Amino acid sequence: MAEKGGNKLGVSPDERCAIGISFGNSYSSIASTIDDSPVVIANEDGDRQIPTILSYIDGEEYTGNQAKAMLIRNPSNTVVSFKDFLGQDFKSIDPTHCHAAAHPEDVSGTVSFKIQDKGEKEASTLSVSEVSTRYIRRLVQSATDYLGKKVTSAVIAVPTNFSKKQREALVKAANDADLEVLQLINEPIASVLAYDARPEAKLEDKIIVVAELGGTRSDVAVVASRGGLYTILATAHDYEFAGVHLDKVLMDHFAQEFMKKNPNVDPRENARSLAKLKAESEAAKKSLSIGTNANFSVESLAEGIDFQMTINRLRYETIARKVFDGFNRLVEGVIKKAGLDVLDIDEVILSGGTSHTPRIASNFRSLFPDTTTIQAPSTNPNAINPSELQPRGAALQASLIQEYETEDIEQSTHAALTTVKHITNAIGVICVSDDGTETFTRIIAPETAVPARRTVHVAAPKDGGDVLVKIVEGGTHIKVTKPEPKAKDNSAKDEDDSDFDDSEEEEEEHREKVWKIGTTLAEAAVKGVKEGGKVEVTINVANDLSATITTREVGGKGGVRGNLKPA
Repeated sequence: MAEKGGNKLGVSPDERCAIGISFGNSYSSIASTIDDSPVVIANEDGDRQIPTILSYIDGEEYTGNQAKAMLIRNPSNTVVSFKDFLGQDFKSIDPTHCHAAAHPEDVSGTVSFKIQDKGEKEASTLSVSEVSTRYIRRLVQSATDYLGKKVTSAVIAVPTNFSKKQREALVKAANDADLEVLQLINEPIASVLAYDARPEAKLEDKIIVVAELGGTRSDVAVVASRGGLYTILATAHDYEFAGVHLDKVLMDHFAQEFMKKNPNVDPRENARSLAKLKAESEAAKKSLSIGTNANFSVESLAEGIDFQMTINRLRYETIARKVFDGFNRLVEGVIKKAGLDVLDIDEVILSGGTSHTPRIASNFRSLFPDTTTIQAPSTNPNAINPSELQPRGAALQASLIQEYETEDIEQSTHAALTTVKHITNAIGVICVSDDGTETFTRIIAPETAVPARRTVHVAAPKDGGDVLVKIVEGGTHIKVTKPEPKAKDNSAKDEDDSDFDDSEEEEEEHREKVWKIGTTLAEAAVKGVKEGGKVEVTINVANDLSATITTREVGGKGGVRGNLKPA
C-alpha cells in the first residue's frame, strides 16, 4: 500500500527529520509524530488545512489562504488545482477548476503557467513541476519553523489512481525542494492507519470503506484489514460529485436570489463578481457544516451592489440533494465492484474536507446497518477530524521508517509486496464427532493477505473419541426474508376508512448476512481425543496460495499434516 520514494539527497537515518504530507488538489496538510502521537502542523498563518494555491504580487510569493485571497484581485498570477496535472501531458488534463485563475498552457506537451513572479520583469513560464516544488518548499518551511529543526524527509499520501508517471513526477518535485521522499502511501491506507494507530484501537479483521471526499474529486476505496495488513479490494474515482459542486449549488442559489432584486445583473457573468460569489459560498458551506444557519454577505457583489442574506441547513440540504445522492451512489458502486454488500462493511471512514458535511454522514448512516461504524464527526464524537486523517497517517508511517537505511525502506516497499495477494474465499473447519454432530469454525476470513497463518482450537465431543476434521471454503451471502402478505379484512372497513392505505403498515423485507459452506478442501481424522479435549487446527497459506494444514489434539503427540496446491 506504499511504495519507495526517492533518496537522491543522501540523507542518513540519524540526520532525518521526517513528516507526513497530504498534498491535495484543493487543500494540503502537514503532520509530525510527537511523543508517538501525530500532530497536524499549522503554517505561519495558523492554518492546518492549507489551500493548495501559489500566488505572486510584485515579486512576492504567497501560499495558502493569503494566496486564495488573491483570486479576487490577482487571478492571472494565482495558480490553483495543479497537483493532479503532475506527470500528465497537456492534452490529457481537465483545466476546468483553473478558469478563475492562471490558465495552464501547452509548452511542448508539458503543463505550464505564465506567471509574473519577478515584479515588473517579463513573465516567467513555470512548469507544473516547478509550481509544485515551490509549494512543497513552503510546506516544508512551515514544518521546519514549527518543529525548530530542519525537515529533511517525508511520507506523502497520494490517490490510488495516481499513475507511475505521476508518482515519479511528485517525487522529483519534492526532491527539487530538497525533500527526501521516504514513501508514497495510498490515501485510503493513510486514513485507516490514522484510526488503527490510536491507543484505544483494537486490532481486528474488518472490511472498511474509505470515502475521501475532497474539493475537486472524490475517491472511494474498499479496504480489507486482516492481521494488521491492508489490501485494497476496489476503488472508484469521481469528478462529478465533490466539494466544488456543493459550492456551485450555493453559488447558483445566491446568484438567483440576487437577481430577484436586480433582474438584469448576474454576478456569475463577471470574473471578479464570480470570484467573490465563490469565496463567500464556500464560507457559507463550511458554516452550515458547523451550525444550522449561515450568513452570506458581500460588499459590491456586482456593479457596486451589496448583497446579504441567510440560508438554513434544511434549505441547503434540499437544493444540494442531487450532489448528496451522488456520494451515496459512488459508495454503493464501489462496494458492488468489490463483490460485497453493505452488510459486509464493518466501518466507514469519511476523509477529506467535504466529509465535514453532516448530511453526507447521516445519509451513510441510513445506507449501512447499525452494526457498521460511521467514522465522522456528526455521527461519532470520537471521530478524527476528516481533514487531518491523511497527514496523520502519513506522519505515523514516517515515524516508523525514518530510522531505517534507504535500502531497507526500498526493500520493505518492493513492488512484489505492495500489491498483496489475498485469498478470495474464507477458509473454515467443520469437526464431525462420532454421533454426527457438526461444529463449524471460521479460520481465515476472505480477503486476507498472504502469507497468513491462523490457528484455532475446536472443542471435541464431551466424551472424547475420534474426530473428523473437514477444511472447507466458504463465504457469506445475503439472505432476504420477505414478510408474508397480511390478509385484508374488508369487513372491518367502513366508508370513512376508504382512503386508508394499509401498505404503510407492511413490514419491510429483512436482509441478513449468513454463512454459506462451499467446497471441501481436505479431511483429516484425529484419533482418540481425550474426554473434554480440543482439536488444534493450523492453516498456513503461502505467497503462492498453497496451504499447509496441521491437525492434532491439544496437548497430544503427533498429528496429521497435509499440503494443498494452489487452485
